[in-house]
Amino acid sequence: MSRSPSLPDRPRLDLDPEMSPAERLAALKKHHRRLLSVNAKLETRLGEATDERMSLYEEVRTLKSRNEALKTAALYIASVEELTDDGTVIIKQHGNNQEVLTEISPELESTLESGDRVAIDESFNVQLALDDETDSRAQAMEVTESPNVTYADIGGIDDQIQEVREAVEDPIESPEQFATVGIDPPSGVLLHGPPGTGKTMLAKAVANESDATFIKMTGSELVQKFIGEGARLVRDLFTLAAEREPAVVFIDEIDAVASRRTDSKTSGDAEVQRTMMQLLSEMDGFDERGEIRIIAATNRFDMLDEAILRPGRFDRLIEVPTPGVEGRKRILEIHSRDISIADDVDFDGLARDLDDYSGADIESLMTESGMFAIRDDRTTVTRRDIEAARDKLASNETKDGVVRYQY
Repeated sequence: MSRSPSLPDRPRLDLDPEMSPAERLAALKKHHRRLLSVNAKLETRLGEATDERMSLYEEVRTLKSRNEALKTAALYIASVEELTDDGTVIIKQHGNNQEVLTEISPELESTLESGDRVAIDESFNVQLALDDETDSRAQAMEVTESPNVTYADIGGIDDQIQEVREAVEDPIESPEQFATVGIDPPSGVLLHGPPGTGKTMLAKAVANESDATFIKMTGSELVQKFIGEGARLVRDLFTLAAEREPAVVFIDEIDAVASRRTDSKTSGDAEVQRTMMQLLSEMDGFDERGEIRIIAATNRFDMLDEAILRPGRFDRLIEVPTPGVEGRKRILEIHSRDISIADDVDFDGLARDLDDYSGADIESLMTESGMFAIRDDRTTVTRRDIEAARDKLASNETKDGVVRYQY
């Protein structure tokens, strides 16, 4: 245990009765200076002690809060289905849709209404009423500023761009064409293919080119640790989309929440499956979805559950492959638009050499080439820089697949 620092000695004043008035005055002034010095030290000690006391107070308060949280029983989310006249209520627990008749306290009885969200314990007793407003996390996923990506910035996937525009933009901008032909527009688009081929960039271009509200999320964001929270977030996202019609909902890395179902009994896997079932219900439930288009992307198509791939949920499964020679040339031109390229760089020959390079690989190659030019204090990228960048990327890929800039 630390000890408190000792206090400074209190100055003493000893005056000789035989002192002259001038000597007495000088002694008093010296004593006064010592008093001021000791007082300053005491004030410093007092400030330090006060700061330490506040720090310890916050630490104790935090520990008490954690202790209370550890002693508190886990709560689950449920919805009020019906209120009875005898002080009981029918609630439905989120996640398993189990309906239970339980009693509520008089304080809550006067405030609860049908449809309200409540927190219940393991015995289905209502503990408190919850706010039923749209989850703020759902509102944060709305893209308010369009990404600086256009279709002209994406190369090598012209056919895929056309299919996405037909399935997403045309039903929003020209719904009368579908009505005239007598067909319903595709309900959803699933982009799948290797990493770095432009799936997310294509979604960004849709957000930029379309006038619809764009809501972007990743599959991992829908996986919550509390029972029923993931399903509620999915519900709130589609409610937000319905309020902002026309809207485009983009789910990146959908395999995180829509992977193939197994017989696993762990609570984590069960919660992921609950969230996926809510997503399936929102995509083709009884309620009319309106002018809401869905785009999803994954590079693990083999992991997806068959239920989410059937027509009516994703009517278009669009593969975004590694670009061919012409696609690689177009991507090279896109990523070198703002770079000063030397005359000895032949994009036709380079595109043929970059076999199996994805769009992201080519972008990394051009960035690394520019770094080599900067190292040599040049403003123009040469063929030698590109070859050096290829060797460096190949070396890093051999090690761990991670590019490390060392300049």
